[in-house]
Amino acid sequence: MEEGDIVRVDLPQADGKTKVRPALLLKQVPPYGDWIACGISSSLSLEIKDFDLIVDKSEAEFSLTGLKHSSLIRLGFISTRPKTKIKGKIGSLNKETHRLLCNRLADYLRK
Repeated sequence: MEEGDIVRVDLPQADGKTKVRPALLLKQVPPYGDWIACGISSSLSLEIKDFDLIVDKSEAEFSLTGLKHSSLIRLGFISTRPKTKIKGKIGSLNKETHRLLCNRLADYLRK
C-alpha cells in the first residue's frame, strides 16, 4: 500500500458500526504504520465545494481508481486505520490529485 491508493477498508459509520467502503490512503503514520484514510461515497450531493473532490467517471483518470461510479472523496470523513483493516487495493489517484487533497486538508487544519 502507498499514498494515493484507493482501497477497501473497514470504516466507522455514524451509528458506531463499521462498514467496508472504498477509501483513499492519505498518509501512513508512525509508530505502527497505520493509515490516515478518507472515505469515498457515491452520494455526490454530500460534496463540500473546494474541499471534497468528485471523481467523475467521464474523466480519463477514473479508470485508474477502481471505482464503479462517479464518486466523492470526502476529506471530512477521515479515520486512522490499522493495516489489518485494509481489505485490498482497488485502484489509485495520480500524485497531483493526491497532493491537491492533502493540501486542501492541511490548509483547512491551519485555519
